[in-house]
Amino acid sequence: MSPAPSSGQPVTVVTGANSGIGRATSIHLASIGHHVIGTVRSLDKAVKLHAMAADAGVEVDLVVADVADDASVAGGFDEIFSRVGRVDHLVNNAGVGGNAVVEECSSELYLDVMNVNLCGVTRCTQAVLPQMRERGSGTIINITSVVGRIAVPAQSPYVASKWALEGISEELAQELAPFGIRVAIVEPGVTKSAIFAKNIDAPNSTGAYETHYRRMFQMYAAGMAGATDPFEVGRVIERAIITDNPQLRYPVSWGGIEMAGLHDRIDDDDWIGLGMIEDDADYVARFNEIFDVDIAT
Repeated sequence: MSPAPSSGQPVTVVTGANSGIGRATSIHLASIGHHVIGTVRSLDKAVKLHAMAADAGVEVDLVVADVADDASVAGGFDEIFSRVGRVDHLVNNAGVGGNAVVEECSSELYLDVMNVNLCGVTRCTQAVLPQMRERGSGTIINITSVVGRIAVPAQSPYVASKWALEGISEELAQELAPFGIRVAIVEPGVTKSAIFAKNIDAPNSTGAYETHYRRMFQMYAAGMAGATDPFEVGRVIERAIITDNPQLRYPVSWGGIEMAGLHDRIDDDDWIGLGMIEDDADYVARFNEIFDVDIAT
């Protein structure tokens, strides 16, 4: 365990710190002087995190907290406050994927994904807000996704959860502004992360949606070929914390800026028309034309 933070050292909690963006962000923020506490579901799985932190010459404290469980989050944050007394910045990073077209997605899968990606964020946010309000300062950073702005087909539970998180984040930004607490939304595109290796389900239980699953995987395959190092996301999170000119949204990573940034300028007919294209090559060409993102593989 790291020494207690000094009075001027920021205390930052990063959820889902064992892999991908969470691990990179934890190490990066520790390297610039934050006292970082990462939440994990299991201390036994933190071997790579400890090794990477040691290589970087930093320490990342860990606390067990499963964001999908009320009692686990409450216990984890009680431990954090007993250790360090406060949280200055919360990075809500923990999340899961979820593939299914709407027709084939069970209510159970929707609820499981929403429980982690939306309710997990609100659980952790609720845990830190009372002391942030009392101090009149703090930062809440919610990691959504480019699919929080663009409804990628065949990922309906993931899309639903990230769109919901975008909405909650907008609401929080307005609710917390009078208390001196800032909210930032970081919207990664395709980033090197274990979430993509795990996210390979293609139910296609009706047999009607093979094209939709294929094109979704094609987009991610193209993205993985040029995927952004998760430390880049960590640097964007740093900027969102320290900036004197805050903004609500920070798109980042492969495809993030292009697709998230263009969403509000896409004609609805163009979006629906994209789904009507039968030939994959024509689909790729039109996707590139609309978003300026090449998904050819």
